[in-house]
Amino acid sequence: MEIRQPAVAGMFYPESPQDLGNTVKSLLAIDDPITMVPKVLIVPHAGYIYSGTVAAKAYHLLEPLKSTIQRVVMFGPSHRVPFTGLALPAAEAFNTPLGMINIDKTAIEQAAQLEDVQILDIAHTHEHCLEVQLPFLQTMLTSFQLIPFVVGHASAESVANVIEHFWGGPETLIVISSDLSHYHPYQEAKAIDAATTEKIKQLDYHLHGEEACGCKPINGILLTAKRKGLAVTTLDTRNSGDTAGPKDTVVGYGAYALR
Repeated sequence: MEIRQPAVAGMFYPESPQDLGNTVKSLLAIDDPITMVPKVLIVPHAGYIYSGTVAAKAYHLLEPLKSTIQRVVMFGPSHRVPFTGLALPAAEAFNTPLGMINIDKTAIEQAAQLEDVQILDIAHTHEHCLEVQLPFLQTMLTSFQLIPFVVGHASAESVANVIEHFWGGPETLIVISSDLSHYHPYQEAKAIDAATTEKIKQLDYHLHGEEACGCKPINGILLTAKRKGLAVTTLDTRNSGDTAGPKDTVVGYGAYALR
């Protein structure tokens, strides 16, 4: 079996299974009045000390769905490898310090036949945007299979068509991985991210890279949401100046749920 091994364990999150499990459980220990059953989560993908608290605001909503969700379809931007379309891995499983997650091989075979989709293992090998989501999912869900897409240069329509192909029912969760603005002063970043959040709430599927590094997958889900009549709930917006970094140059993070 070909297994995709962790690329950022020990950097973005703890490498020790015990430390990682304790860290994720601590992040998820949230006293939050928001209760909803999401179909889609948009979550950040920085190191846990920076964006873990924001991501947890989304993942804790999965508690009542622990045994319902059997399949997670993930979309995140390519940070290292330039390509056109959407990339699937050749691997049959993804490994994390918390254990193995099987890939839905049948779905991958179907997806590889879709327009703008290809098997491109190198796009996944060192990519962190999907990997950092997995320990949260492993903690919150009883058992699930994974369908992971890294998104390169792709239109909202291309991404939306793939999302809709795998939309499924209550057994399927869609996860979009993206940070918001990058490397602006604190107050400037807050203003940019507030405007981006408003666009997301309005289902404006024309975001660009200065607003969100994962603008391509976000645009795809917002177009899908418009087609399906979904609404966006903002769960949390912060930046690295609020969590674990200086305020002179920050990265923005947002957590959103769609249903």
